Amino acid sequence: MKHFLLSLCLMSAAMGSSGLLYSENVLKNEKSANQSSRIMVQELKLTQEWDKVFPQSEKVGHSKVIFHNRYGITLAADLYVPKGVEGRLPAIAVCGPFGAVKEQSSGLYAQTLAERGFLTIAFDPSYTGESGGEPRYVASPDINTEDFCAAVDYLSSRADVDAESIGIIGICGWGGMALNAAAIDTRIKATVTSTMYDMSRVNANGYFDAMGEDERYELRKQLNRQRTEDYISGTYALAGGVVDPLPDDAPQFVKDYYAYYKTPRGYHERSLNSNGGWNKTSSLSFMNMPILAYSSEIRSAVLMIHGEKAHSRYFSEDAFKKLKGDNKELLIIPGASHVDLYDNFNAIPFDRIEQFMKQYLK
Repeated sequence: MKHFLLSLCLMSAAMGSSGLLYSENVLKNEKSANQSSRIMVQELKLTQEWDKVFPQSEKVGHSKVIFHNRYGITLAADLYVPKGVEGRLPAIAVCGPFGAVKEQSSGLYAQTLAERGFLTIAFDPSYTGESGGEPRYVASPDINTEDFCAAVDYLSSRADVDAESIGIIGICGWGGMALNAAAIDTRIKATVTSTMYDMSRVNANGYFDAMGEDERYELRKQLNRQRTEDYISGTYALAGGVVDPLPDDAPQFVKDYYAYYKTPRGYHERSLNSNGGWNKTSSLSFMNMPILAYSSEIRSAVLMIHGEKAHSRYFSEDAFKKLKGDNKELLIIPGASHVDLYDNFNAIPFDRIEQFMKQYLK
C-alpha cells in the first residue's frame, strides 16, 4: 500500500477534416470577430468526427471552437447548444478530470447540461488534448486557473450567451482550479466542483497528508534533478498515466482509475491518464502555490459534490469549511466513489446541478 501511495504522490506530483475551427454558426454568434484578430491565435488540428467516450445526443448541436487565454495559448473546446432554443442562454464551462480530455467526463457533463437548456463548452486545458501550448503535458496552478477565466472570456463574447449568467464546473483536480477561478473572476456567478482534488495539497503533502517537510524536501531534490536531466536531453520525461498492468494489491481507488482510464469505458488516445501522463516536473509550482488561499473570499454561489466512499472526500470537506455565505453547499452522494462521479448517471446529481445553476444563473 505504501508503495502505491508513494507512486501516486509522484504521479500526481508530476501531473500530470482538421484546421481552424470556427463553423459559420460559431462565427455569427461572436460579438466581435475583429477582437481576436489582434491576438496571435495558433492554428490547431481538430478532429471533426465524434470521438467521445459517450454517445452523441440528438437533443443538442455540437461543434468545435477555439479561444485563447492571456498567455497566448489557444484552447480547443467542444460547444454544445440545446436545439430549438432562441435568445441569450445561461452558459457553463466544464473541465476535468485532472489528466483527462474533453472527450471524457467533462464532455459528458457539458452535453448533459446542454440537454437541460444551458449553452456549454468542455475544453482541453493548456498543453493537453487538442489545445495548444508547448512543451506538452505541463500543469500549472496559474495557467490552468487562467484557462477557466479564458473560457469565461469566450462565453462572454458570444451573442447567444447572457454574459451575466455564466457558471463553471470543475471535476477532480479541476474542482480546485474552479474554486481558484471563482475567487479571482467576479464574472463567474456559480461554481460546481465534482469529486474535487486540491492539487496544491496533494502535491505538497501527498495523499492523506502523509508527506512531511523532510519528504517534501527530498521530492524537491528529485524533481530538480529531473529538471537538469530534461534540459540536457531536450525532452520532458513523463510520469506515466494510470498504472498498467494493474497489480492485484492495488488500492481500490487505483483500481477504479484503471477501470475508467484503461478500459473502453473511458480510454481516449489523447488522455494523459490513459497514456503517458504529465511531465514529471509539473508538480514543482503546485508545491509552493496553494490554490485555495483566497477561497474564503468567494462571494458567488458554490456547490461542492463528493462521493461518500471517495478516497478524496477530505479535499472537498476541508475546502468547504473555508467557504462563507449561505449560497455555499456541500453535497455528499451516498455510496459513491471518486470515479463514480466521472460518468455514473446513478451517482452524478444532474438534477441538483441543473437546479443550482438555474437558481444562480438568472
